[in-house]
Amino acid sequence: MARMPKPIETSDRSIEAPSRAELIDHLVRTRIAGQVATPRENNLSHYRKLANGDRHYWLGLELGDRWADEQDVLAVMAERCGVVDDPEVRHGQDTIDPELTVAGLDRLAARLRKAAADRQSVLFATGHPGGLLDVHRATAAALRAAGCEIVVIPQGLVADEGSVWQFADVAVLERGATLWHTHSPAPMAAILDALAAEGRPQPDLVVADHGWAGCAAQRGLDAVGYADCNDPALFLGEAEGTLQVAIPLDDHVRDPRYYDPLVAYLLNAAGLR
Repeated sequence: MARMPKPIETSDRSIEAPSRAELIDHLVRTRIAGQVATPRENNLSHYRKLANGDRHYWLGLELGDRWADEQDVLAVMAERCGVVDDPEVRHGQDTIDPELTVAGLDRLAARLRKAAADRQSVLFATGHPGGLLDVHRATAAALRAAGCEIVVIPQGLVADEGSVWQFADVAVLERGATLWHTHSPAPMAAILDALAAEGRPQPDLVVADHGWAGCAAQRGLDAVGYADCNDPALFLGEAEGTLQVAIPLDDHVRDPRYYDPLVAYLLNAAGLR
């Protein structure tokens, strides 16, 4: 069997931005996209639970009964994420189309370019600190350098029996000195409610994932979010026009440095490098 080329080197955080073709190759080789680690059974289970009205899978969006047919959810996920569109395929690994990942990054880059041009206020948050924290941190740093205000969240916030605080410009949920993986919209709701209570304006843009992005979008804010193939709600929100951009990717690969070329591509496309 032929030896596979190594992924793009990621030890240097100032790496040159890859071309589109180079990034697609890197996404596939690191399994950020392409044949991802998420089992097909897990994806279909989440689609079914969303369709059955389980709000845990709505990620802060109000979907009503518009997506009560599991096959409709699968159709959107095939179109916008690139999962296998055949409902009879029930087992094995599922897929994310790397072309759709890069297309999502291009749409996000256009929105970041507008934020920089208008010097907007931007709030960053993640429910996946183990994978995406540094993706958000690097994007926040680039926008700050371009003149944007990175929103500082109010102090003393609590949600879901944890503390909501900011680490490296990114809002996270903390419990017991540990950053938590969470799908819940409650931490974002706590931030937005506290900003309003302090008489501070809502962010011009929210860059997030999971329920943090869904909650912001549901409240009518400009919101964009990264989403895995087992988190269909954000893609449905984008399809309905509630969420501006949903970027499909595996949101927790084994080495978070694998996301560095993705960030380099994004910031270059946005004119922030």
